[in-house]
Amino acid sequence: MKQQKRRRSIAMTPEELDTFLAQAWTCRLATVGTNGQPHVSPVWFLWHEGAIWISSVTRSQRWRDIERNPRVSLTVDEGQAYGELRGVTIEGRAAAVGDVPRVGAEVPELEAPERLTNQKYRAGEEFEPDGYHAWLKVTPDKISSWDFRKLPPS
Repeated sequence: MKQQKRRRSIAMTPEELDTFLAQAWTCRLATVGTNGQPHVSPVWFLWHEGAIWISSVTRSQRWRDIERNPRVSLTVDEGQAYGELRGVTIEGRAAAVGDVPRVGAEVPELEAPERLTNQKYRAGEEFEPDGYHAWLKVTPDKISSWDFRKLPPS
């Protein structure tokens, strides 16, 4: 994985990055559209074992884009005032994991993401496959982070 070129003083540590991504609810996922233009959509996500997990509608523009070209980028950020801005941008490749669409076949790699997603977004309710969604795993090639709260006061 490429190292971040930003000033190291504002980059998140690995622990800070893990905590930030575990607590955030929404990322903006960018895919490459048919005309080469980006297509951006807000989606819920899970950060688990160094990858982003997204349950996506399989008949969506985002899914069709990823089938053609797995390269994606996503951003998670927060803050209003300049001195409180922080976030993470990930560039990588998305791949489907498990049955498409998800109907409930046993997939060991999905056990943890489904359980953790249920805890985070569904108040612990059991996973119920709906036949419309499937899992995407985004494996990072590059991670860039910033936390302007680390800047010295001006």
